[in-house]
Amino acid sequence: MSILDGVQVASAGVELFASELESQEAAVTRVDWRPPAPGSESCLARLAVAGTAAANDRAVARMQEAHPRLTGIGVAGDLIADLEPGTFLHAGPPIEWSDMAGPLRGAIIGAALLENLATDPDDATKKAAAGAFHFVPCHERGTVGPMAGVVSPSMPVWIVDNEPGGNRALCTLNEGLGKVLRYGAYDSEVIDRLRWMSAVLAPVLTSALQLLDAPLDLRAMIAHSLQMGDELHNRNRAATSLLLRTLMPALLTIDHPRSDVVDAVEFISSNDHFFLNPGMASAKATADAAAGVEGSSVVVCMARNGTDFGVRLSGTGDRWFTGPAGIVDGLYLPGFGPEDANPDIGDSTITETCGLGGMAMAAAPAIVRFVGGTPSDALATTDRMYEITWAESDHYQVPALDFRGTPLGIDCREVVHTGILPAVNTGIAHKDPGIGQVGAGLVEPPMEAFTEALDALADSSTQTP
Repeated sequence: MSILDGVQVASAGVELFASELESQEAAVTRVDWRPPAPGSESCLARLAVAGTAAANDRAVARMQEAHPRLTGIGVAGDLIADLEPGTFLHAGPPIEWSDMAGPLRGAIIGAALLENLATDPDDATKKAAAGAFHFVPCHERGTVGPMAGVVSPSMPVWIVDNEPGGNRALCTLNEGLGKVLRYGAYDSEVIDRLRWMSAVLAPVLTSALQLLDAPLDLRAMIAHSLQMGDELHNRNRAATSLLLRTLMPALLTIDHPRSDVVDAVEFISSNDHFFLNPGMASAKATADAAAGVEGSSVVVCMARNGTDFGVRLSGTGDRWFTGPAGIVDGLYLPGFGPEDANPDIGDSTITETCGLGGMAMAAAPAIVRFVGGTPSDALATTDRMYEITWAESDHYQVPALDFRGTPLGIDCREVVHTGILPAVNTGIAHKDPGIGQVGAGLVEPPMEAFTEALDALADSSTQTP
């Protein structure tokens, strides 16, 4: 018998120490502890006494109270301020043409062709390079978009209203998989599909929504989908099915050509990601409700443009804090590998911002077949996220964790203090425009975005009387 037999040890050090103690029959508990990010000690200390806790309580209470409902579909140019011809919204923080990655450039080219602002791809490229177009982040116009996230004036958008907070969020309709604009494709097949979506799909869905007794309750639908194995970022199979089931009685009675209705239903039913876009708008409406709370360290936006990863905090207004977008670590489709991957891109991390997606992987063990890992990894990931969040959702629950609420309210202070970054699962876009999705996996946001945000919050809190 070892002299350490029965001794209980908590190990927060080198793995060798824990292994050696275990070999001597000690009971070892490994603690995933890391020192705070270098240089963060001062701002962490200042925020510890700056009323941040009370501010975070207010911000997260707004997220808990948010009740996003799908109220209709409209035209982007009619709903978004200053979205004139030649202005394009895009995913992630601000960026100019010269710094854009391939998929985002391709999507801009496609949108210019869609809006008849260019005669061909070369013409669109020349005009973009010459400064003829204006680029604005979706998030700065109450909108979100997956992958490249490009929104132009003629595109139809979901309208999601959060009545308790008095705010609204918008998102385009999902194009499906394969050769699509959001991955930078812009040939005639892509443009024709987008025009069909405006001319047929959006009017059919609008008529169906108008026949519902009340606006569609997205919060309830997302909660239901979590019970059915979705995490609402890379797995939306249950949510898409619930959406189509809810709309089907109305779709069978609307006054539209039967062929149009059949085409719309077939389009939706063949695309398991169709719910992603209204789900993103629901998350945006929830996160925006928490914005603008003075002194709060709660993250209200995480977004990527294919070059930079950007973060915004409740207590720092409209400021962006950025770091380089990372390469996704995951599984690749046959014929592709890391050398083909574009850095992380898209506004879909708004789902993680609200405790879904990678933060809720424990609710969707099947997702690991898509992004890599094991079901136990998914459970461990969600469990770890409680260390960096302020609360647990009152509405979204994880069956595998005894129906514990999903982690809610990413606290920038705890990200920096613990070194634990928010879990993000995502698709992988090819670095060249038009090729499309080449895989999926997990990606770590850049820590520097959070440390810069924390510095700014600490400075503003210090200056507040």
